[in-house]
Amino acid sequence: MKAKHRKTLQLIFKRPVSANIKWKDIEALLAELGAIFEEGEGSRIGVRLFGERKVFHRPHPTPNADKGAAANVREWLKANGVEP
Repeated sequence: MKAKHRKTLQLIFKRPVSANIKWKDIEALLAELGAIFEEGEGSRIGVRLFGERKVFHRPHPTPNADKGAAANVREWLKANGVEP
């Protein structure tokens, strides 16, 4: 895993949840882990990973993921054995 992805993973697992994680960095981390993305309506994006499909909302107008989305990604990764 590249250093950039490790840094993003550390930010996702930081407590309290960081408000400065760029959504594109989360998507890049998920892609590195083998995720397949499916565009949905509006800002929705489907993510297939670990044999599951999760739906997230891309943030707008700011590029940073909200704390709730980061926490959801963290719990999903943790449940599937991905931790920093």
